[in-house]
Amino acid sequence: MPLIEITSLSDAGVEVFGTLTEAQLRNKLEPEKGIFIAESPKVIHVALNAGYAPLALLCERRHITGDAAEIIKRCGDIPIYTGDRALLAQLTGYTLTRGVLCAMRRPRLKSVKEVCHEARRVVVIHGVVDTTNIGAIFRSAAALGIDAVLLTTDSCDPLNRRAVRVSMGSVFLVPWTWIDPEMNALKEMGFKTVAMALTDNSISIDSPQLRSTDRLAIVMGTEGDGLPHEVITQCDYTARIPMAHDVDSLNVAAAAAVAFWELRHSSIKPLIN
Repeated sequence: MPLIEITSLSDAGVEVFGTLTEAQLRNKLEPEKGIFIAESPKVIHVALNAGYAPLALLCERRHITGDAAEIIKRCGDIPIYTGDRALLAQLTGYTLTRGVLCAMRRPRLKSVKEVCHEARRVVVIHGVVDTTNIGAIFRSAAALGIDAVLLTTDSCDPLNRRAVRVSMGSVFLVPWTWIDPEMNALKEMGFKTVAMALTDNSISIDSPQLRSTDRLAIVMGTEGDGLPHEVITQCDYTARIPMAHDVDSLNVAAAAAVAFWELRHSSIKPLIN
């Protein structure tokens, strides 16, 4: 393992962990060269288990034989950058309380048809830009039987560092890709669509006609503006979550968790560990 001691923030190779922006890491012009950052041993192990390729590690010296030891064994012959805690905090912008960062190669982006080929329940995330919400939605999707996540291109990147961290690695467990706002690909694949929105025509989320639908796409928007009118009118159904005390809406991540559970496919049975 090439162990590289960092003495300066300008040392070659460490820019990926600090000075490059999320947009630069993503590399829209050359997606095959894109990189993302996974943080904490648990999240990194989930990514490795899912087949993601590591490129470099950053950790404090004490973690080389501690929290990072098993990761280092699994990652093979990649650069391992280390240094004083204070210097690493300057580089990343925060203290590495979880000990380890791993730069990883972005996977090939799949098409909607590839991601949804055998799916029965998918979620379409429309215009959600908050990284915490994206991470939380992915975590609920993985836990509650969602087969794929589709995002309009004005949504936050699921491989954003904070989104990955909040999801606890769930972004590596559920297939995802970008989708055209018109969602024609889903309709061609036989999906019915349900917009989560407050309208005069909204039906209750526990309506039997929703649960009995074989292939269903749940369309979620931001909790502020919600879904655009043109998106709602394109959907086959509009549904709302019944609520008390005159509360009209939930945070999109909380609403997604409720919707995923209530609208789960009949083949998904509750599991008790």
